[in-house]
Amino acid sequence: MSNTIFGGGNKLNGLIAFAVIAAIALGCACGDNFNLDNITANTESNTSSTSDTPFGSDTGDDDVPNDQLLNALVKETTADFAYSVSTGSFSKMYGKASTDFQSTYTEQQMTDFFKDFIANKRRVLPILNKAVGMPPEFTTSPYIRNEKGLSILVVDGKYDTSPVPVTFNYEYVRRDGRWKMLVLKVFIR
Repeated sequence: MSNTIFGGGNKLNGLIAFAVIAAIALGCACGDNFNLDNITANTESNTSSTSDTPFGSDTGDDDVPNDQLLNALVKETTADFAYSVSTGSFSKMYGKASTDFQSTYTEQQMTDFFKDFIANKRRVLPILNKAVGMPPEFTTSPYIRNEKGLSILVVDGKYDTSPVPVTFNYEYVRRDGRWKMLVLKVFIR
């Protein structure tokens, strides 16, 4: 039993990672009337937004996303990371990253950088999968910094996955009205 829970089978770990990611993806299918523009409108005022992009424009909007969107963004990044470790391929995550990230690093460099996670996935995946199932704890309040005219969302935090926490430092840049990964740092220690 212990061997099964703590990584005795790569197939089981892969299925768990897939189930977590599928739950996130399917959990976000909220019906025909779901409109992210209405989230801030419903919580802050009775006026509705007419923007086509739920996260705002690429420049000029220095607002940190609301808690619901911020948690979803961090959870998605962590789930994508867990999936990448489980498959040994960062192609999906790399494809979702900002063009800034992609022009700085290759997919192979990303895979090489996280090779220790992949090599130890039997021990790492149960911890990452546990993290994906819980809300993140922000060690500092998420904030926007401006660099070269771009709004960059900085999110630092951890998942209290006892006995070893998962610590993360994520940065996102606005591209096509959405937050795209710019910096990915994940630590299990």
